[in-house]
Amino acid sequence: MTSQTTIDKTGPGDGAPSGPAPAKGLRGHPWVTLVTVAVGVMMVALDGTIVAIANPAIQDDLDASLADVQWITNAYFLALAVALITAGKLGDRFGHRQTFLIGVAGFAASSGAIGISSSIGAVIVLRVFQGLFGALLMPAALGLLRATFPAEKLNMAIGIWGMVIGASTAGGPILGGVLVEHVNWQSVFFINVPVGIVAVVLGVMILLDHRAENAPRSFDILGIVLLSASMFCLVWALIKAPAWGWGDGKTWLFIGASLVGFVLFSLWETRVREPLIPLAMFRSVALSAGVVLMVLMAIAFLGGLFFVTFYLQNVHGMSPVDAGLHLLPLTAMMIVASPLAGAMITKVGPRIPLAGGMVCTALAMYGISTLETDTGSAVMSIWFALLGLGLAPVMVGATEVIVGNAPMELSGVAGGLQQAAMQIGGSLGTAVLGAVMASKVDSDLAGNWADAGLPQLTPEQAHQASEAVQVGVAPVAPGTPEQVAAKIADVAHNTFIDGMSLASLVAAGVAVVAVGVAFLTKRGVNADAGAGVGHI
Repeated sequence: MTSQTTIDKTGPGDGAPSGPAPAKGLRGHPWVTLVTVAVGVMMVALDGTIVAIANPAIQDDLDASLADVQWITNAYFLALAVALITAGKLGDRFGHRQTFLIGVAGFAASSGAIGISSSIGAVIVLRVFQGLFGALLMPAALGLLRATFPAEKLNMAIGIWGMVIGASTAGGPILGGVLVEHVNWQSVFFINVPVGIVAVVLGVMILLDHRAENAPRSFDILGIVLLSASMFCLVWALIKAPAWGWGDGKTWLFIGASLVGFVLFSLWETRVREPLIPLAMFRSVALSAGVVLMVLMAIAFLGGLFFVTFYLQNVHGMSPVDAGLHLLPLTAMMIVASPLAGAMITKVGPRIPLAGGMVCTALAMYGISTLETDTGSAVMSIWFALLGLGLAPVMVGATEVIVGNAPMELSGVAGGLQQAAMQIGGSLGTAVLGAVMASKVDSDLAGNWADAGLPQLTPEQAHQASEAVQVGVAPVAPGTPEQVAAKIADVAHNTFIDGMSLASLVAAGVAVVAVGVAFLTKRGVNADAGAGVGHI
């Protein structure tokens, strides 16, 4: 695969932008480059949520267990989270164009292979490959944007990039529901094949490879091993904590192993000649604050939204498609607000938009905490729209702060940091808020059950009922009289609402903390090191 390479002469300390040769025609054109990377990024973002809708159909067709179905999702996110930073380094070393094209082609090929798989084991293994190729693709996309757009246009580009991610993530359940209902579960994966082909063709025709003159020339193998092992232990602990329990020794064994691994990784990075992540990057308070802000945003958003889907489907009885349609205000607001947020950040800097976005997020999560079993669609739409309005500037601003404050030769690593922070935050939010929900349900369910005059449950029945209520399902046994079933449903849904309310308030508190972190950010000091390409 050939590429046209332009060398960026600007080091991290230089003030003036370098001048890659102006693009001829559409090749290297910034806005067409943005369209090209957006097509690839859309696949990865869509796959994060679209597959969840297909899981029940996959379970039935392949005779899979519940644990197998959970691994369809866990295998993907685990591989993605573990590999993102290393994949970003690969882009810095070999060029983001090549890395992006390999990521897109591999992601589409593994998607197609899942569609023709006849065993659950093959699906899970191929989901790992999807995650690994997705990890190659995502940081490379940010690296290409950083290298192509000049500073005054970069925020707008990142805004549109964030809009694509937000719209694809929120649109996944809708598209997945339509495909599973009217075609089959395989179509959820097959759809990535033509999208991937389009992205590869556009990439070969459009993308230019911009590399910093002082780009890394070697690999920190031990650093990669230590970081990957540490990330694996951390994400694994977060994934398994709901099943094992936060008090279980296995949970803390993996958390402890991850902490030891991160300490060893940090010590090693101070000794190696070309470290995987130069720790000097984190001397930038703004960059560090951007990473923390991305984690906090993901905890509040992804953790809180996890329960909203159960609320819509299991409490209100909506189909997956209807639930996705009810989240359209969130999607629509992100689509509208993300480019506007990019323009605003360019004019006034990131601090005010980021702080304002987290204030809106906190208010939205507080509003979600007030939802009841009979809350109407209009009220829900207000809080979902406010959440989208709050998330847009954070997605754009935190990304620009992280990538723009990193040296040009580390733009891939910075992109990997941004994505890894979001993945860890999402896993942490789901695990922690899930623990809050479980604790609230466990403490309230027995009393609510007794107050309703329902028959006392055995310890085993109480445990099974609690697990069902934590996702909004009424534990009604077959053959239960209609009047008793109605009482059980009422208790289950009200107990779930109480748990969701508490979890949403915790998410709102996390968002309030993030407001303070937002004031530590600033405009990227190395943003001008990127592009000088014409045709803006």
